[in-house]
Amino acid sequence: MRRRRLLGLAAVTTAGAAAGCLGDGEPTDSGEAGDGSGAGGDGETTGDDAEWPSEPYADYETTAVTVESPEGEARGSVTAAIADTDDKRLLGLSDAESLPEDGGMLFVYDAPRQSLTYVMRRMSFGIDIVFVDGDREITRIHNAPEPGPNEDGEEQQYDGSGQYVLEVPYEWTDRHGVAVGDSLRFEL
Repeated sequence: MRRRRLLGLAAVTTAGAAAGCLGDGEPTDSGEAGDGSGAGGDGETTGDDAEWPSEPYADYETTAVTVESPEGEARGSVTAAIADTDDKRLLGLSDAESLPEDGGMLFVYDAPRQSLTYVMRRMSFGIDIVFVDGDREITRIHNAPEPGPNEDGEEQQYDGSGQYVLEVPYEWTDRHGVAVGDSLRFEL
């Protein structure tokens, strides 16, 4: 994994691309088209004692994210590392070896985006990708399995729109009964 991580970091530096969003054609904070995101884990590959966020995300700010039904019933919560810059969104979770059941990543954009496409680039496990609008209501959910052997995950594309994207362990949304129309509660 260390070699893969080093090669991945070199690819980010030289190619300017890592796991994540193919973009929406809208300018980012740096004025370039596209946004980055990443991928996470399946909850089955880590133990209950897994600490999140871990390297290389240990210095990320975090927030508690709770998913609530339209009636206000809590469905589940995670501690999410916040990806709120172009570099963090570009890296996403592609350098994570795993993601604990109560961990995630919250991608934050300064305004709602009409078209976002997330990919599973350089991922070795699956995640759920949850698109959330500016009012923090879930608009789309994808169960994104890990790429197959000899696949880089680039061909696995998941689209949606919103101002936030939450990535959680694979099928976490199914286990917690999360659905389109539910909302996220968190502080930034």
